[in-house]
Amino acid sequence: MISRLNKFNTLRNQILVVFLIVMVLVLFFVSISTFNIVSNLLKDNAEVQIQGTTVQVSERLDTLYRQIDMISKQVITDSYVQQLLLDEVEGRPVGFDQRQSLMQVVNSYQAYSDGIHSFELYLKDHTRIFPLNGMVLPSRVDEKWIKQAKDAKGKLVWIGEDPKDPSLYLGIRQVSLIDRWFSNGGYLLTRIDADYFRLKDESKTTKDNEYMIIVDQRNSPVFSNYYGDIEEIVTQNQKVVEINEEDYIVAKEKSGLTGWTAVILTPVSTLMNGLSVLRAAIIFSGIAGFAIFFFFSFILSIMITRPILNLIKTMKVAKLGGLKPISESASTVEIVELNKTYNQLVENTNHLIGVVYEKELCLSQAELKALQAQINPHFLFNTLEALYWSLEEKGEEELAEIVVAMSDLFRYTISNPKVEDEWVLVKEELEHVERYLHVMKMRFGDRLTWYVSSPPDCEVKIPKLLIQPLVENAVLHGVGNKNGQGTISVIVEEVKSSSKLVIKVIDDGPGIEENTLYSIIQSLKFGIVSSVKGKGMAMANVHKRLQLYYKNDRERGLSIESEVNKGTCVTFEIPYKGGIL
Repeated sequence: MISRLNKFNTLRNQILVVFLIVMVLVLFFVSISTFNIVSNLLKDNAEVQIQGTTVQVSERLDTLYRQIDMISKQVITDSYVQQLLLDEVEGRPVGFDQRQSLMQVVNSYQAYSDGIHSFELYLKDHTRIFPLNGMVLPSRVDEKWIKQAKDAKGKLVWIGEDPKDPSLYLGIRQVSLIDRWFSNGGYLLTRIDADYFRLKDESKTTKDNEYMIIVDQRNSPVFSNYYGDIEEIVTQNQKVVEINEEDYIVAKEKSGLTGWTAVILTPVSTLMNGLSVLRAAIIFSGIAGFAIFFFFSFILSIMITRPILNLIKTMKVAKLGGLKPISESASTVEIVELNKTYNQLVENTNHLIGVVYEKELCLSQAELKALQAQINPHFLFNTLEALYWSLEEKGEEELAEIVVAMSDLFRYTISNPKVEDEWVLVKEELEHVERYLHVMKMRFGDRLTWYVSSPPDCEVKIPKLLIQPLVENAVLHGVGNKNGQGTISVIVEEVKSSSKLVIKVIDDGPGIEENTLYSIIQSLKFGIVSSVKGKGMAMANVHKRLQLYYKNDRERGLSIESEVNKGTCVTFEIPYKGGIL
């Protein structure tokens, strides 16, 4: 029985079974998690939205209240009203004509708000002077409200429903006489339409089966479309209440300005309307996902195993790559055979990687030597020496110094062919840069200036001709393309925290455009730039040599920064410990 089953123990069947088991588990847990997360998210978002609506309602009520407060304050501070009440306090009774004029003044303020039904103005002794019917203040409101208005020192005091007209609300404030040390000059009674605070269309709330309750600081209703026990809803702290055998979410917001509380009751059922659709969608998606995954898993298992069988034959003769050997133990016959062949390939590949690297290093050295060998050293030095003495005899000392600099320049460049002599101290490379700049000054004259800086005790060795090609580029493309004087800066800095030297070559030339700079950086990154250009060594060669000589340094290579019309900075880092000789 077992021997019969072994023939089915193939990689394809194992992949198919494992994929299907994993997919079933993933679909199951994802479906359950998605349903729970989405349902909770819908509920939380709805609660946040409802609470936000409640906050907006409270803020809207504050705005309406401030409008009443502002207009009534304008009435009591009106100069005409202040003068009339001041005359009364000082014993000068207000005449009938003055009261009629007062009517026009007060009515002009009333026009600024749709919610103000009317104003009533009373003297300090509670006698009404507007409207003209002789009523006294205690007959309109209770004495406690008069006392509260007096204690409020001019602030608006909310009374609530007008006992004489349930369709109106009342607010009272004391009139403080500005020209009499803000003493009591009377009282202003504001009558407000009840519909002024109706913020939501009642038909819409009935349709949505949603309730809105607005109560003042004494829990007296200001507006409500709920006809049950309002106080029970407002005073309790439950988030969910049951009304007519249905659960409602309670959202409350108390105003810090008025002390009023806005309450919105939303049915829980309306928040969960989409869950049945979500449940059906998840089930359908799970079934469809399983069918699709089964089909593609079967196809994928065939696609994986068939190339592997062909790859076993191919890898026996392949000698490419840089990989590590793996264990030959496996659960299938195909993988065991593949691992044996793979390990043989790894051994040969690692050997080839080392050979290729050595060849690349030798190639770079050969390129440098080919450049150095273009001119016969002895012939060149003898010719330059003869030219020097000839110029000395003729008194051309400046040209003679140029010839000496050129002689030293070429001697540094093309001499010492041994490998160990290709590494020089940083200060030697900087001296070579100085000689090169001195020679180039003969061409550019006063247009070329330079600045070289390095630590005085720096004894780090670097590959020869690593800085000069960058300086050459800066001179030719920076100063050469600039109108007027240009400056080349070569700066060597120590980074003691990382045990590295940072070398910068900076010019103040026209800079490099963004697209061109991007192309140069990409070319250096992928190594598609020619390593030698004309008579000088290009940045690509320097970049490549840095990568070869400092292979173990993760920060190897050139870094280029440039800004149009400001200049270019080329930077690279080398470790104190040196590179690969």
